[in-house]
Amino acid sequence: MAIITLTTDFGEKDHFVGATKGAIYTELPEVKIVDISHSVSPFNVPEAAYIIQNAYRSFPKGTIHVIGIDSELNPENKHIAVKLDDHYFICANNGIMSMICAEIAPEKIVEINIHDKIATSFPVLDIFVKVACHIARGGTLEVIGKVIDTIKPIKNLIPFVNDEQTQIIGSVIYIDNYGNVITNIKRKFFESIQKTRGFEISARNYKFSEIFNKYSDAINFDIPEEKRYDEGKRMVVFNSSDYLEIAIYKSDNATVGSASTLLGLKMRDTVTVNFDKI
Repeated sequence: MAIITLTTDFGEKDHFVGATKGAIYTELPEVKIVDISHSVSPFNVPEAAYIIQNAYRSFPKGTIHVIGIDSELNPENKHIAVKLDDHYFICANNGIMSMICAEIAPEKIVEINIHDKIATSFPVLDIFVKVACHIARGGTLEVIGKVIDTIKPIKNLIPFVNDEQTQIIGSVIYIDNYGNVITNIKRKFFESIQKTRGFEISARNYKFSEIFNKYSDAINFDIPEEKRYDEGKRMVVFNSSDYLEIAIYKSDNATVGSASTLLGLKMRDTVTVNFDKI
């Protein structure tokens, strides 16, 4: 049974998600549809890229991923279908795939060219669904598009490193449901520049000199709980996806706050790492 996932910025209030699912079921009644997220911030390509990059690997090979973010067709925003890591991705060519493609080379990319056969102002419903169902039936990518070699990148996807290799300048690419702030600095990249040197991480007026592997590593469990004051502790971790993340232990915007609210960090804000000189 084919699996089709949906990742969009449609939210849950409007008819868009239901209409998309209905169109898929009309063509393929036995298909399995999985919602990854419909709460992506409107038109937020880096946020969508982070979500799909970290979700798709949990699905079986052959899964088809429909990504409905900033998908209106125009001369600068074509539609593509990508086969990568034995998965299929259908989306606009607006940089969403560049985060995944930076780590794994696509097997095939096609620019979708069936628009002249389908009149639409809702491309996810009318175009992406048709392409997804075509692939689910075993159809090839060449039938629905022309092969291309490259995709549009996300600007500033890779952090800046100075010539002296003493500084990384990264940026916030995602803020999760707990208010944790995820940067575009990955563990492997960080360690390749660090080379065991000491460091200081700066985010607005806050500084950190230690990175934990998990949240609870920041807590001294030898101290009685009533004396630890754990909640609200600021920390930096490499998260489960190996991205550098600024977090608050057991964060809750309604009580102790979060890294985003307490530190005032927002999407695209700068996070700097300064290394000791050799």
